[in-house]
Order: sequence, then structure tokens, then C-alpha cells
Amino acid sequence: MAVFLTKESKVLVQGMTGGEGMKHTRRMLTAGTDVVGGVNPRKAGRTVDFGDREVPVFGTVAEGIEATGADVSVVFVPPAHVRAAVTEASDAGIGLAVVITEGVPVHDTVALTAYAHRNGTRVIGPNSPGLITPGQSDAGIIPADITKPGPIGLVSKSGTLTYQLMYELRDFGFSTCIGIGGDPVVGTSQIDCLGAFEDDPETRLVVLIGEIGGDAEERAAAYIRDHVSKPVVGYIAGFTAPEGRTMGHAGAIVSGSAGTAAAKKAALEAVGVRVGSTPTETARLATTLLGG
Repeated sequence: MAVFLTKESKVLVQGMTGGEGMKHTRRMLTAGTDVVGGVNPRKAGRTVDFGDREVPVFGTVAEGIEATGADVSVVFVPPAHVRAAVTEASDAGIGLAVVITEGVPVHDTVALTAYAHRNGTRVIGPNSPGLITPGQSDAGIIPADITKPGPIGLVSKSGTLTYQLMYELRDFGFSTCIGIGGDPVVGTSQIDCLGAFEDDPETRLVVLIGEIGGDAEERAAAYIRDHVSKPVVGYIAGFTAPEGRTMGHAGAIVSGSAGTAAAKKAALEAVGVRVGSTPTETARLATTLLGG
């Protein structure tokens, strides 16, 4: 089983012909992702040779969907164009838009996520490494060779910590790993992912990686208390951050006791989530719960 992304997913890459788009499209293809096209109005009608596969370039997302049946878009466009790109994809009927771009203005993110939600499009990101269902499909920039299919679901605000936990728990493997992005506003929340993993019969345990700032982890704790029956292990990045200081992601701002790592850890532990003090300890907790 998988969450949001499967081997049947057909992927368009908006911005495929740019430097980052080309590099990561090649990686996605190597991982087995069914990349069916790129989108660039100025290069419509061309094809890009990725060695084992020639990928066509379409002028619009709608043209790409009509020609290929694509249901996922991965967005590698500059920040100023992300809102238009996601709006176009949503208008065309894309089911999932994965926004890798960082630095998207918050007011644009608010507008595009609300618009996409009304149209029935799930947005992951922005400022996301994407998501991967190991052995099936990889939409974004997550390395595909550091883990395998298995019973763990992972939802994370952090890109690099996603990779570390994937590697540390590689002997068990993952159903799906989702990097939701670390911006103050994101299209898919921790709660959305927790609900999806709860409903996935092959996900036995969930790893939640949070970070200081905001109240997402506190809200996730309340959701876990009321709706999640599977074990959850957590890690909160930012225990050493000084109060009032922005650290890393734009969303990681601490104000007084609200949003601190300690407050988030306490909220999660109060509902039975075991929280590690380091990524390695978090992996050990998950290993113990899985009987390893």
C-alpha cells in the first residue's frame, strides 16, 4: 500500500527543462517514477532525452493531462511563478501538486492552497523535498536509494531529517515518506498525513518529525489522541534554539513558551507519543516498537 503516491501515478514536471528540473527528473526516472511529460510553454512540442526514456514537453498542464493521463505534478518553477503554476495544474484537474520551490511568498501560498483545495487538488509544500513510496514512485528530490518498502509511515517538516530517519530505519523500510515543507503555511498538514497513515492497512507505525515554531505539533497531538490507533514516534528539531530567534525554516519562530521544542515534546508525550531527543534515539524508539 501507499499514501498519496503509487506506482500507477503519472507525473508531469512543471519546469522540467530548467537546471533543477532536469537533474531531478533524471533522478525520478531512475527511481522508477512514471514521468510522462514536462511543461514549458516556450518549449512545447520538444522532447528531452534522458537516456532510457524520451520525455515530451507540453505547453500547458491541460495538454499534458490530455495526452498522458497525468495525475501528479512536481513543481520546479521560480517562487514568483509558483502560484500561477499550481493554479494552472489545479484548473486542469491534477490530483496532487508537489511544490519543491522554496521562498514562495506566504500570501501566494495561502491563495494557491485555498484555490487548489476548492478544486480538489492536494498540494504538498511549498519548500518540500516531495514524497516517496519506496519501490514504487518518487516525486521530488528525496533520495530513492537509502531505504526500501516497509511498514513505517513518515511525515516531516525537514528535508535532511527525513533522509536521516529513512536511512536509520532502512532495515524496516517505509510505506510512504512525506516532506510537507517547513514554511508557515503548507498545503498538506501533519494531521492530513497522520489520517492517511491511520487508514493505510500496511502502515504499522508512524514517525513524525516536527520543529520549533507554530502549533502544528500540538494540534497533531490532539488529533493523535482522538483518531490514531497506531504507535507514533516523534522528533522535534530545535531544542537548542534561543527564544525569539528564527532558526532554519521560515516557520520555525519561537515566541515565549509557545512553539518551543519542550512544549511540543510535552504535548506529544501526553498523548502517548514517544519522542526522541536525537534522530538516532527516535529511530531506536521506532525499532523497539516494531520489535527490532
